[in-house]
Amino acid sequence: MAALALRGGATAAPPPGLVSAFRWKMADPLFGGFSAIHVYPGGARFLAVSDRGAWTEGRIARDARGRITGLEAAPMRLLRGQGEAPLDEARRDAEGMAVAPDGTLYISFEGATRVLRYARPGGPAENLPTPDAFRRMQLNSSLEALAVAADGTLYTLPERSGRIDRPFPVWRFRGGRWDQPFTLPRRGEYLAVSADIGPDGRFYLLERDFRGLSGFSTRLRRFDLTRAGMAAEATLIETPLGTHGNLEGLSVWRDGAGRLIATMIADDNFHFLLRSEIVEYALPD
Repeated sequence: MAALALRGGATAAPPPGLVSAFRWKMADPLFGGFSAIHVYPGGARFLAVSDRGAWTEGRIARDARGRITGLEAAPMRLLRGQGEAPLDEARRDAEGMAVAPDGTLYISFEGATRVLRYARPGGPAENLPTPDAFRRMQLNSSLEALAVAADGTLYTLPERSGRIDRPFPVWRFRGGRWDQPFTLPRRGEYLAVSADIGPDGRFYLLERDFRGLSGFSTRLRRFDLTRAGMAAEATLIETPLGTHGNLEGLSVWRDGAGRLIATMIADDNFHFLLRSEIVEYALPD
């Protein structure tokens, strides 16, 4: 892995629960546009994917309080299609990522809306079935959020529901087929950008609101995952505009002290005014 020269720092007035807000830089032409992150148990290893179909993996250095002090990452590589070649450029808009307990990697895409399965990062892709409803989703607002349960069941939902008063449809993949068994309530202007199922078995939804020059607001909601649907909705984080960058990826894990940690990664849209940033909050159990 190539070592990186990085700087990190927290905001001047950190919000409650904030552990780290680390600015990530890397001299790589494919670097940027991060839409998904997975932090492995213990918090020392990570996998990240960009919305241009590139990925990297590496290690996170932390101080005694668990704050990020540095990152070491491999050169970025393009996701493969079903063979040796990378995905076609028009089909690389990766948005959601989920890593199953056995290491299987799932990635959801906008544009050509679908979910791909990888036995390992860097390996060939396998297409999951694509329901007709996926093809009818809004072009740039489809499968942003993807999560996998301990039993291998996948859950995904689009960035937009179609109307501000319409709940987000939640799609489920199990037994080789998709269904849409329940919905999530949509609250205000926030859009769904990532999801994860934590080590506590609960469903976490990362949402974003963008207000132009005022910047981004981030919200994290949590739900109990039941047979009847999502229950016990709770808002864990809701930041003022401009607190963080364009946080689009989410991973929930436990650190060595037993704390539940939400790691989020910012998409800089390959724009000099935005930043690639990794933000972590300690969550209530």
